[in-house]
Amino acid sequence: MRRLWRPVLGPYRLPTAMLMLAALSAAGFASGTLDRRDDLDAKSTAKVERVLKVPADFSKPEAFERMSAGATTSTKLVNQDAFSQSLANISFEQEQEFKLGNGLFRKTWVSSPSSTQASDGLGPLFNARACQLCHLKDGRGHPPRVQGEAIQSMLFRLSVPARTDAEKQALADKTLLRIPDPIYGGQLQEFGVPGLKGEGEVEISYDEMPVTLSGGETASLRKPTYRLVDPAYGPPDPELMLSPRVSPQMIGLGLVEAIHDADIMALANPDDRDKDGISGKPSMVRHPDTGVLALGRFGWKASQVTIGQQSADAFADDIGISNPEAARHWGDCTAKQPECLQMASGVQERLGDTEAPDPVLDLVDFYSRNLAVPARRDVDDKTVLRGKQIFYESGCTACHNPKFVTRRDAPEKAHQFQLIWPYSDFLLHDMGEGLADGMTVGDASGSEWRTPPLWGIGLTETVSGHTLFLHDGRARNFLEAILWHGGEGQAARDRVANLKPEDRAALIRFLESL
Repeated sequence: MRRLWRPVLGPYRLPTAMLMLAALSAAGFASGTLDRRDDLDAKSTAKVERVLKVPADFSKPEAFERMSAGATTSTKLVNQDAFSQSLANISFEQEQEFKLGNGLFRKTWVSSPSSTQASDGLGPLFNARACQLCHLKDGRGHPPRVQGEAIQSMLFRLSVPARTDAEKQALADKTLLRIPDPIYGGQLQEFGVPGLKGEGEVEISYDEMPVTLSGGETASLRKPTYRLVDPAYGPPDPELMLSPRVSPQMIGLGLVEAIHDADIMALANPDDRDKDGISGKPSMVRHPDTGVLALGRFGWKASQVTIGQQSADAFADDIGISNPEAARHWGDCTAKQPECLQMASGVQERLGDTEAPDPVLDLVDFYSRNLAVPARRDVDDKTVLRGKQIFYESGCTACHNPKFVTRRDAPEKAHQFQLIWPYSDFLLHDMGEGLADGMTVGDASGSEWRTPPLWGIGLTETVSGHTLFLHDGRARNFLEAILWHGGEGQAARDRVANLKPEDRAALIRFLESL
């Protein structure tokens, strides 16, 4: 088995054997694609292992560290459009395709029937009228920042416990990852087209929790409470689970897709055999094209395999636009919402058999896969370098794995064999009760989340106008995000809380440089 370096506090050592191989192979995988890279010869393998080694010297930046995404990295002026640039190494023809996808990503959809027949089909129930309205400037969403502000770049997943044998079997074989509410479906839709009520609203309240840090410093964490108010179609299931999710930033998605499965699986340690308290596990879900179990790496709970799947589901569920991969003309409407199912669809036979026929989804998919990661800033700053060393020594890299080299045989040439620095292992980790949403999604329990990549996170305020982090935006800054870590992140969190104030400040400066 090929193994990658994995740093932990104290002596750096290799990860334990990946225990799930036998079970995964039995599920239909070719083991050769899981336990080792099959795209490299011996010379290339040795090269990859050299560049992925843990740095021994933190007094200077590593080679190519400024270029967070290899040759694809954007070095353009850092401003509000920093997350909206194309990969630096795509061709002129691909740049045209990227711009067409960008136009469709920004496209505002309208309800049917409409005189703008190429733009109708919205809803009937929906969360936003355009992709861009959730992923504003391709950046990170947020909860309401002031009382009364509309919830627009945040949504709420819905689920209820499995009760019937059929539901339990569907979860067991992963044809379903969660059971939707029988009335409100799998996602709360707060808006409806003219003549149709939205499904309801969520009221968010916060309680402040003081935290004492070393050096006489203090912090305060805000604990959110979510309550569904004014449900428009009757009482939801009494055991309804409500999970908030802010829109994630869009950069580097194609490069994440180009990471070899084996490199992610090599970091998995579901039974914590090395007893370091970190037991990341892969999320295995059904591939949307083949139905075969595959490695999920997208979404807050790693429940999606491909960017195309993510785009298709967002069109259907967030905007209510059917497409060739998710031909749901009425979006997330359920059988118990007959008013919704009676609304007109936006299918135009002369254009195709869905509301967003080919090549709409392909262009949006291309745009999403080719959004560039901006170059790092201040990589040689002494405080930043000190913060980087603290990041390693505190154990943060046990989940936020700094770097990968993408597949040499990635489908798109621009993504091939790039040294990238996403700072994620793309595995599921138990983050403790404080961050738990209680909702099981496939392999992810109610307290497990995929490690979010950190590249670009230091530009959140520049691009998105806020510094709200974590899956529901509860953390108001980097320090609060760290202090919310529990479960597998508890030890690293405690080390940060016990740092000297100047070392804690250096760690934050490092995060700001990403």
